[in-house]
Amino acid sequence: MPFAVTEACIQCKYTDCVAVCPMDCFFEGPNFLVINPVECIDCSVCVPECPVGAIINVAEATDAQQPIVALNAALSQDPRWTRISKVKEPLPDHAAWRGVPDKLHLLAYPE
Repeated sequence: MPFAVTEACIQCKYTDCVAVCPMDCFFEGPNFLVINPVECIDCSVCVPECPVGAIINVAEATDAQQPIVALNAALSQDPRWTRISKVKEPLPDHAAWRGVPDKLHLLAYPE
């Protein structure tokens, strides 16, 4: 089963995870990362790299997390979301958003 990025990433967008991904299956939008589930090989090396614990195994997703799993699949196919494979600085206010729950309504889409 592939992995998915949860809403804990929104407004933080730490990219430590992308540097270790052997398949380069992360995609980025303005304030969030997603994983392409078709390309993910279930290696789990990205999981411990995320400083906010935002990456989950899809097989372990709760019912409440199912929409974010579907969102990873959809956004990774959206041509406005770009593949990312190198570490970037987190968003400027990342520390203030770290640990804040229920951020899905803040998800920004590229223009």
